[in-house]
Amino acid sequence: MAEPGFASLLSGGGWPAALGWMAAPLLALLVDRWLGEPPAPLHPVVWMGRALQRVGDRLAPQIPVAQDFKRFWLAALAWCALAAIVLIVSLAVQQLAWRLLPPAVAGLAVGVLLKPLLAWRMLRDEVLAVEVALGQSLPAGRAQLARLVSRDVSALSAVQVRESAVESLAENLNDSVVAPLFWFALLGLPGAALYRFANTADAMWGYPGMRGGRYWQWAGKWAARADDVLSWVPARITAALVALVAGGVRLRALVRQARKTPSPNSGWPMAAMALALGVRLGKPGVYTLHGHGRRAGPLDVRRAARIGQAVVVACVPLMALLQGLVWWMEGKFA
Repeated sequence: MAEPGFASLLSGGGWPAALGWMAAPLLALLVDRWLGEPPAPLHPVVWMGRALQRVGDRLAPQIPVAQDFKRFWLAALAWCALAAIVLIVSLAVQQLAWRLLPPAVAGLAVGVLLKPLLAWRMLRDEVLAVEVALGQSLPAGRAQLARLVSRDVSALSAVQVRESAVESLAENLNDSVVAPLFWFALLGLPGAALYRFANTADAMWGYPGMRGGRYWQWAGKWAARADDVLSWVPARITAALVALVAGGVRLRALVRQARKTPSPNSGWPMAAMALALGVRLGKPGVYTLHGHGRRAGPLDVRRAARIGQAVVVACVPLMALLQGLVWWMEGKFA
């Protein structure tokens, strides 16, 4: 049986198959809520991280080099090779489900397989745990925040810890939920898997300087740019959803604030969250979002989590609509 698409679904399994496929994101989110993350030995993102770690240790030098085009191209080729493996494996798994299972069930099976490629429950719990830890002590709050961010947290105040927690929730709302679902809607399981690979590669390789005793300025440049490209549309969708579910966020203000961060994408969901909460967010010495906002208080982390939950819920019909549009275009131009 052919790979699922609008034409093949209607000719093969009919509307039950199409509805089962469109329900895959909802099932993935329900599994995420009920069960959380699978064990590390079974987690595909963990596998990606281990592969990237092994390859990266051989690519990134320990001594800074002003211009290292050789490392850049070797890392680019390594990224493409690993991405090809991710695409081939995920496509094979998707095809296997479609061939072995009834069409109406295949989409639901893919929904279960989609779950490890998104992570809302873990993100929400980790961010809320920052406020709980702050209630114990500032060092405890910093330690909990360090599980979420790569920045140095040792000198952050309680307010800055909260700001960083809210920023992490907003940014990862895109990286861990909206973007994987967006690429699933467009390309199925391979699309979601490729995005999570690119995002993981950026988190591990995409540094402008030293990390882990290695110099990533050139070895990580391709990974950083690839993630920028794949996150461009989803980041703006995430910001729009935050603004929509929260209400009262002006588009002009959102655009102006989003451009203040060095990243072309992360500023969008973070700026939307800052405006939605009415708080100031920022990274000391780098950027400040909604500078006229108030200081983040103990309730703002929980408010951010509630907005994030509303965005996750809103994603389900939006991505189903996008899937339907993709299938309609496939049928129209087939």
